[in-house]
Amino acid sequence: MDLHTLVVFGLTFFVFAASPGPDNMTILARSVHRGALSGIAYGAGTVAGILIFLMLAAFGLSVLATEMGAGMTVLRYAGAAYLIWMGIKMWTSEPVVPQADHARTSGDLWKGFVTGVVLNLGNPKMPLFYLALLPNVVSASLTASQALQLALAILLVEVVVIGGHVALAARARRALTSPTVVRRVNRGAGAVMVGAGVAVAATR
Repeated sequence: MDLHTLVVFGLTFFVFAASPGPDNMTILARSVHRGALSGIAYGAGTVAGILIFLMLAAFGLSVLATEMGAGMTVLRYAGAAYLIWMGIKMWTSEPVVPQADHARTSGDLWKGFVTGVVLNLGNPKMPLFYLALLPNVVSASLTASQALQLALAILLVEVVVIGGHVALAARARRALTSPTVVRRVNRGAGAVMVGAGVAVAATR
């Protein structure tokens, strides 16, 4: 695959990845409320889901993915319910100044990662995105080498996008110097998470 094709794909994917949506809102909310590692774990899960769809495209299974309506719906609603539940927990949690907050356990990070994977696998726009984009940048038969190059482009873009959202959240966390401010931010982040869950559930 030539450099021009990769650049075109990377720029197009950047617009797709950086645009406001439930994933980016969730990364921000988790990073503010639970720390950078929590946001990164969720972001890594979304990337894993994206790469799974890329591999499906590489093996010619994208059409099959679009036909898995019931399975995709179950995944989407399960992920949406988890986001709403987490949002409610954020809203009702006791305010803890971030500097005194406890480090997140591997279990917390793993749950965030799995949620990111599930929500992307259940996103009906993902198969359509690859069906619309990939034929314009590669031949009808996507080779393993081309898939690897596209995967690297996706990873580079996501490092920038996820890193930017986590950095923005880190700056917000530094402003949390009192329990009163933390409570307000927790409720704001909780509302964002609930909104993201509702948006995911409403996706068609």
